Amino acid sequence: MTLLVSIVLIATACSSAGGDPVSAAATEAGETADDAAPTTTTTTTTTLPTGPATTFVPPLGGPFDLTGGIEFDAATADVIVDDDPDLPETLAQLPWPTDWTRRTVEDWNEFFRGLRQADPRDAIRPLDRPVFESPTLAAQWLSPREPGALVQFGGEARFYPLSIIAKHEVVNDVIGDVPVVVTFCPLCNTAISFDRRVNGEVLRFGVSGLLRKSDLVMWDSSTTSLWQQITGEAVVGDFAGAELDSIPTSLVSFSQFAENFPDGRSLAGESGFGRGAYGRNSYVGYSSSSRPFYNGEIDERLPALSRVVGITDDDTVASYAFDRLTDEVVVNDVIDGRPVVVFLAGDTADALDAEFVSTGEAVGSGVAHDPVVDGRTLTFTATGDDSFVDDQTGSTWSIVGLATEGEFAGTQLEPIEHRNEFWFAWQAFFGPDSLRE
Repeated sequence: MTLLVSIVLIATACSSAGGDPVSAAATEAGETADDAAPTTTTTTTTTLPTGPATTFVPPLGGPFDLTGGIEFDAATADVIVDDDPDLPETLAQLPWPTDWTRRTVEDWNEFFRGLRQADPRDAIRPLDRPVFESPTLAAQWLSPREPGALVQFGGEARFYPLSIIAKHEVVNDVIGDVPVVVTFCPLCNTAISFDRRVNGEVLRFGVSGLLRKSDLVMWDSSTTSLWQQITGEAVVGDFAGAELDSIPTSLVSFSQFAENFPDGRSLAGESGFGRGAYGRNSYVGYSSSSRPFYNGEIDERLPALSRVVGITDDDTVASYAFDRLTDEVVVNDVIDGRPVVVFLAGDTADALDAEFVSTGEAVGSGVAHDPVVDGRTLTFTATGDDSFVDDQTGSTWSIVGLATEGEFAGTQLEPIEHRNEFWFAWQAFFGPDSLRE
């Protein structure tokens, strides 16, 4: 049974700059901050790179390359079409110009249950004018353990701290001349980025205020179509059946980003409410609770709120439990004839448990790469110091797939589309049989 509810209360808690955060998800699950297990602060000494402390604002006014993105023909989409749907009168009166006659989900009434109050769109405010800063500036206020979404695209590397994007969930950005949207669903721990071009049109995405299977549902301001964050698919509206092109995104710590990409850029607090508004977790106790904010069935092979590295690259679908990665550190695998390698390293903080993001329990970073370099399939072994060596040349590699020493020094492994997702969310959309044990 899918769950679709309005999260305006969560939005209010997340978008209050200066007030104490409300643990809405924990409240729904019957947990409170007082019930959460005590956290232990881990001190890590990290030498951050020096460099120009500059800010950067992407050219959001264009010009953009409009030849990329997806080409979508609504006439040929595999959707459910109701020529004359029996829409409830209250739904028809809502300020939602969505075309409810087109959908990929069977029961559109699921959406109606989340629309019984005032228009919730963008109650959680997306970032439409992101500002970036150098690692030097970011280090003035971000902990080395701070988790964030790393997007490597078009020769650039950008870091989006979860302490910022958990309170906005959607960032409309431009990398190079490509419009992208970087998204994070706190209830699923899912960070995914997409190319936001459809049929040569640049879409602006927002937060609909709705959930489906506990996952963020976005909306576009051009057609008010509803988009599922985990899959990038439009599930209702003019674009129903379309699926955005994804951009590989990794969850890593700030120190892992800064050490590997000294010329990269980190999303600045000035993009939204200011540095002082970020750092606290609005979902205190959520990731350590016994039940997620979800009413569907959960496969019991893993705890519902345990993390997996889930791979959804091209036709490759597989998941690896963090518990397995903790034991093995590196997994060399072949899925349907395709080689993959998954690394686990670092003391990256859990962003969804402790009161302050930077003091969360160490969960590490799980990152998936394509191990083929110059036609050679490499296999890897962990060194014990959060780096890896390939068995073919003895080159040393970092968690982000950058060779730092040896024959391949300076080479970057291609990232594979993956996410560090809660098990309940992964199995809800991709099924439990993808778990690699």
